[in-house]
Order: sequence, then C-alpha cells, then structure tokens
Amino acid sequence: MVGAKKVSRAVDKQQVSGAAVSYADWLLPGILGMNMMFSCLFGVGYVVVRYRKNGFLKRLRATPLSSFEFIAAQVASRLVLIMLITGFIYTGTHLMLGTRMDGSYFTLFLVALVGAISLVSLGLLVSARVTSEELAGGLLNLINWPMMMLSGVWFSLEGAPEIVQKAANVFPLTHVLNSARAVMLDGATLSDIAPSLLALTALSALFLAIGAKIFRWGQY
Repeated sequence: MVGAKKVSRAVDKQQVSGAAVSYADWLLPGILGMNMMFSCLFGVGYVVVRYRKNGFLKRLRATPLSSFEFIAAQVASRLVLIMLITGFIYTGTHLMLGTRMDGSYFTLFLVALVGAISLVSLGLLVSARVTSEELAGGLLNLINWPMMMLSGVWFSLEGAPEIVQKAANVFPLTHVLNSARAVMLDGATLSDIAPSLLALTALSALFLAIGAKIFRWGQY
C-alpha cells in the first residue's frame, strides 16, 4: 500500500530452562477433580432424593432440625469420605508415577477441601426439590458433562475463544483445577490462588443459601 510505513521488529532468541511438565503431571489434577465431581454430585444428589422418596426426610421434619442444618450436616459427612478417597488416589498415583509437586501440600489440601464443599453444595442444590431419582440423574448429567468438558479436565482452554473461557469460570471445577495445577506445577502459594478460593467460597454460600431456601422435606 502506498504511503505505508515498514515496521521492523527485532526478535531475540532465548533459551528457556526448567523442568518439563509431562502430560501425566498436567492430567492428574483433572482426573482427581473429575472423580471428586462425580462423587460429590451423584453421591449426594441420589442419597437426598432417596431419603425424600422413602419418607425419611418427612420424619426428620417433625424434629427441630432445620433445612440448613440438615444440608450442612450432609456437606460435612460427605466431605470426610470424599477427601479420604481423593487423598488415597492422589497418594497412590503420585508414588507410582512420580508426578510433579512444586507447591505446598497444605495449600493443595485447602484447594481440594474448598472445592469439595462447593461441589457437594451444588449436588444438594440440585436435589433440594427433586422427588425422582431418574430426574435427579438427568439434571446431574446436564451439569457434570458441560463441567467436565469446559473446566479443563482433559485439555487446556488457553486456545479456546474468550467467551468459552469466561463461561467456564461459572463452574466450580474450573477454579479447582486451575488452582490445583498452579500449586502442583508452578508452586503457587496461598495468596496466588486466593481469588479462586474466594470464588469457590462464594459459590458454596450461594448454593447452600438457595438449597436451604427451596428445600422440600416431602414429595409434595
């Protein structure tokens, strides 16, 4: 084009050093997060719906127990089991494959703990009013499949369109995996992943508040 100025840009070639990140190192947080997601959503959702279907929740309604107290108790009880299973899987995989761990185990534990609370809360929200196990299964699949595909379980979303990356931040699993990979692969500290932990905490509070508000004790 006439009048156009030719821009010259110098390119410097530099050698980057550092330990290579294998696909197994990158994939391990995704596998752990996916296992946690299924355990939280289906392990909690089906149980609450079954309680409602067989009348157990209706009997609990005659006690001074509030809906929020019941939901909080479910979160606490499921949390212990999920953390034990996740810890066992991580330990076995880490020992057998020698996967990378550059950060603090306490920070990683905190990520798993806050993430599990958020996912359990989501499962309780889905089952708050559902009376059919078939409907509960359909709703849970409607949530976990998009979450599994868009949260970075199998592949990175760095090359995805910006709108997809922003939509993925709606899912708790996205924040869990981003934080876990930052800790394990980059040695991120607690302050580095604080925004993700705050997002997970806010999502947990939102799910629990809505779940307690719309919770149904009986089938009708």
